[in-house]
Amino acid sequence: MLSSWFILLVSLSYLCLLFAIAYYGDKRADEGRSFAANPYVYTLSIAVFCTSWTFYGSVGRAATDGIGFLPVYLGPTLTFALWWFVLHKIIRITKAHNITSIADFISARYGKSNLLSGLVTVIAVVGIMPYISLQLKAISTSFAVLLQYQDVAETSGVTDLSSLLELLNFSTVPVLRDTAFLVTLVLAIFSILFGTRHIDASERHEGMVLAIAFESVIKLLAFLAVGIFVTYGLYDGFGDLFGQARAMPDLNPLFTQGTAGGYGAWVSTTLLSMAAVICLPRQFQVTVVENVDEGHLRKAVWLFPLYLLAINIFVLPIALSGVMMFTPGGSNLADMFVLTIPLAENQGSLALFVFIGGLSAASGMVIVATIALSTMVCNDLIMPVLLRIKRLKLNERGDLTRLLLGIRRGSIVVILLLSYSYFRFIGESYTLTSIGLVSFAAAAQFAPAIIGGIFWKGGTRKGALTGLVLGFLVWTYTLVLPSFARSGWLPIDFVDFGPAGIELLKPYALFGLQNFDTLSHSLFWSMLANIGSYVAVSLLSRQNALERIQAALFVDVFQHSGLRDGHQLWRGTATYSELYNLVSRFVGERRSLRAFQSYARSRGLNLMRIGEADSDLVNFAERLLAGTIGAATARALIGTVVKGEIVSIEEVMEVLGEASEAIKYSHQLEEKSRELEAATAELRAANERLQELDRLKDDFLTTVSHELRTPSPRSARLAKFSTTTQSWPMKSAPVF
Repeated sequence: MLSSWFILLVSLSYLCLLFAIAYYGDKRADEGRSFAANPYVYTLSIAVFCTSWTFYGSVGRAATDGIGFLPVYLGPTLTFALWWFVLHKIIRITKAHNITSIADFISARYGKSNLLSGLVTVIAVVGIMPYISLQLKAISTSFAVLLQYQDVAETSGVTDLSSLLELLNFSTVPVLRDTAFLVTLVLAIFSILFGTRHIDASERHEGMVLAIAFESVIKLLAFLAVGIFVTYGLYDGFGDLFGQARAMPDLNPLFTQGTAGGYGAWVSTTLLSMAAVICLPRQFQVTVVENVDEGHLRKAVWLFPLYLLAINIFVLPIALSGVMMFTPGGSNLADMFVLTIPLAENQGSLALFVFIGGLSAASGMVIVATIALSTMVCNDLIMPVLLRIKRLKLNERGDLTRLLLGIRRGSIVVILLLSYSYFRFIGESYTLTSIGLVSFAAAAQFAPAIIGGIFWKGGTRKGALTGLVLGFLVWTYTLVLPSFARSGWLPIDFVDFGPAGIELLKPYALFGLQNFDTLSHSLFWSMLANIGSYVAVSLLSRQNALERIQAALFVDVFQHSGLRDGHQLWRGTATYSELYNLVSRFVGERRSLRAFQSYARSRGLNLMRIGEADSDLVNFAERLLAGTIGAATARALIGTVVKGEIVSIEEVMEVLGEASEAIKYSHQLEEKSRELEAATAELRAANERLQELDRLKDDFLTTVSHELRTPSPRSARLAKFSTTTQSWPMKSAPVF
């Protein structure tokens, strides 16, 4: 039997090991020997997509719905295998504009709007809170199972989990004694240590990436260990296990297409997971922001789907084994089959390793998600407000890095406490998979603004705002409010009969649309409202100057890659000292000096001799600020220093057009040059052939001339005979 203090000691030791790995990774990065600059580390960090939902929830879903767990992983596989060019374009844009979050990305595309970035941040925080609460639920539940299973088994038997299920009601436990609350505080501390130890102008956390990659290896090994134990330890392989399961009629539906929602649920879940692997804030952070080399994506497009295959190959065997092993009452605890099967077989060490694997899956998600969300809250919600409050006089303060770090650390604590509140008051009414899909549907609301923004120049700020607002409201009405009703916080009549008895407004059958599962129903209406309003309002509204500039830079990013440091978008004056003082207040003195020195060195400039800054230096300063406080706020702050205004749209578009034409003309010249080189090679070969023929002609003429000058022996004898004949006496011809 495992004691509580031993489990806690192992858990804290593991988290400390992760922090040590992160610290070592940051130290190596500072020395210029980063571990994150490796395609395998990059791909393993993307595997933060596999949370406790994957580790525990997939088995629970498979125990009731068979292969219905697969669409969650088919979506990311399709995205990386078929939509890799979308990821490539997003990564290129992010690097070109020094973007640090998904809110920053959407805001930068639509004119660097503070209102839009703030809205994206609110949607992200509200939408991801259920997902974070899922991780808290998984850790606290697995800890309770690991600790109390033996006691329950001694009284009820190893195959009866109903008594254990009764002990997992956390709502009756005082908050200060609640395991989930203690887990929340511990994860808050480690999230702060991982992500907010200092301000980085690029918002990269290379040590964190290394730690997340290590976690991905641990959770994969743990899941494979229990899968191999079940398949080859308890049974004689896949054939034996599936054969015994097929012999039980009740399990036959698990071998066919999932029963929950039919094919509609498969399509909906696949689409949601395709969007989630890009639009979830944590996935955007590790896949896009933390990318140090675009070439790493080539490795990830096949290695990440391979990882998903490996971690899911034993899901169905474990689920079938758990259903056959435990009594029907234990199916309500199917999410924990990964843990209860080793415990039932007295494999305490394996069970502890599985618990650490689940802790890896959950803690990795929480750390990355809270770091990404805290950056968005700081840059796009709190700082824009504080900078507008003149009484605070932030413009007159010196170093503001402590303020930024304090805001981010406070945001991490608040986000985790809100997530704990969701778990305690609402989340216990749902399985891990159900909670995760709610967050997937929220993150999917970003997809139209992102995909439309990088492929369609006509998308406007008003269109994106309208689409996000309507999509978020429909998501809230069709998924979130019903969850409050099912948890007792709203009247259940709201779900059954609609508000005020209006059946057309029933959240699960909006406007009479029935025979859909709740997820497909919400996805249909929210995407219809989001995409429809985004396109319609964009067509009916006009872009301002900056929107058109950003639209051209985003959509044609591969053509304008040479303009990544910004083009002449400012008309006005600013001094180097003003720009440096502004940047150093937010980025820090040491990092600012290092960045400006690197800029001067790359252009052969002397910082001491720079007086008035040109537009390139202004845009460089803006990009540095954008990496710390977001594109929209950086734009506003630069505007307070630069004594001038943005260049007119006609001038900028003319510059961009000239640049595009120059690039196109350059490509044409390169093509002509290649054609001329090919023609030159052909002419050279023809000339060499002619020279060879000329040599052959000379040899032929020489031979003929020699023959003509030097008669053969027969000719000589003939000539001699002719001479001799001429000396004979001539006889007179007879006369008749």
